[in-house]
Formats: sequence, C-alpha cells, structure tokens
Amino acid sequence: MSEEITTQKKPTTLKGLLTQENIKAQFALALPKHLDPDRFARVAITALTRTPKLQDCTQESFFRCLLDLSAMGIEPDNRRAYLIPYGKECTLIVSYMGLIELVRRSGDVTSIRAEIVCERDGFSWENGNVSHTVDWLSDRGAMKAVYAEAKLASGETQTCVMTKAEVDGIRSRSRAGQSGPWVSDYNEMAKKTAVRRLTKMLPISAEIIEHIAKDDDRLPPRNVTPQLRTTPIDPLALSMPALETTSEESEEQP
Repeated sequence: MSEEITTQKKPTTLKGLLTQENIKAQFALALPKHLDPDRFARVAITALTRTPKLQDCTQESFFRCLLDLSAMGIEPDNRRAYLIPYGKECTLIVSYMGLIELVRRSGDVTSIRAEIVCERDGFSWENGNVSHTVDWLSDRGAMKAVYAEAKLASGETQTCVMTKAEVDGIRSRSRAGQSGPWVSDYNEMAKKTAVRRLTKMLPISAEIIEHIAKDDDRLPPRNVTPQLRTTPIDPLALSMPALETTSEESEEQP
C-alpha cells in the first residue's frame, strides 16, 4: 500500500498567523511574566478586526510592532498603544497612557501626569511651578496649551509646558499626524507630546528610553545621502583646509 501523505496548508493572513503556537512562543520570550502570550495574541486579533486595513500591511512590519510591544509589556488595546496602517507598513503609536506606564516603571519617578489648559482656565507657570485652576461646571473654551509634571524620588519636580501651536507643529511633522489617534484622540496625543518632551529631563533608565524610541509617532527620517557633484573638482581646492561648519539642530521629536 502506498503511504498516504497529508499536507496542512500554512496560514497566510495576519489573523491566521496569530493563532500559531510558534508565533505565541516568540511573544512569550519577550513578554514580562505577568502578561500571557495567548491574551496578547487575542488583543492583536481584536486590533486587526477594528482596523481592517492592517491586513494590507506587510507581515514583517506588523510583527515587528507586536514584538516591540511585547518587549515593552504593553498590549495593542487602543488605550495604551495603537497599530496604525501607514501605506503597507504597520506603525506603532504609544498613547499617553502607555507612555506614562513606561515612565512609572523607573524607580526615580514617583508620579507623572499631564493636563490640557483651556482658554478660560486659570493658569500660570513661574520658575518651573505650575498653577492650574479649572471651573468644571462651566465651558472651559478652546484648548490653548498642555503641560506635563513629574515628581521624582528626590523630591524634585520637573515640568514641561507647550502651547497648542507647538503641539500642532509636532503633529504636522509626525508621520502619523493625519490619522489614527491624532484625529480621534487629539487631547490625549497632546498630553503624550508634552510627556515625551518631559522625559528628556527625567532620570529614566536606558531600557525605558529605548522603548520610547520605538514609538513610530515621530518625524520621518531625514535624507542624509550626499548629493553627487555636478561640477568639475578644482585640484587646488583639495589642498585647502576645510572650513568648520556647525550641524543643523535636529528637529524636536514628539
């Protein structure tokens, strides 16, 4: 008798791949012990259902975002992190709540918060000290600014204040500025922008800084490829000492 050979078709969709045990095993290697890889995969499947265009993204970009989230210990639950299709590339957007969670893991930061300032609020900032009063029973008016404040274990307080114009400037240069949470949750993204700038002043670990750097809500990479010379090279110029030049200050990252 000839031996019957059966073959099992491997899943090709992102949703199908998320059900595979070898994929969950990769999540388990990166996830902290308190998070379950099966639950993480289910949350990722829910994200695909909520945003069908993610199915058009490359598998490499989609799973890169998920592995980055695994290392952070954050789920793509549209509360702490979003998966946003950017053409064929899946991009990872860490929310205000997700960024706060990352910063709080540092033992040097005891508390951190961010608040929106509206035109009818009472607000002042003097020598790093914020005073903010809100009449919650009245119309606060349009958003005018945002600030973030962190208290350190040393007792020191660090603050960062940004105007709406500054926040919109960051948004306009962000690769995800016209989609996703920047459209649906503007105030939360404004808070995140202030917190992200504040993190540059905080004594947080290199690991947390590395996690924050994986957030795709940043400026597109600048093209630094040297331009080809179109004019003949002057042999005499080769013997002249080069003049020192100062590099252009890098753009602010949100």
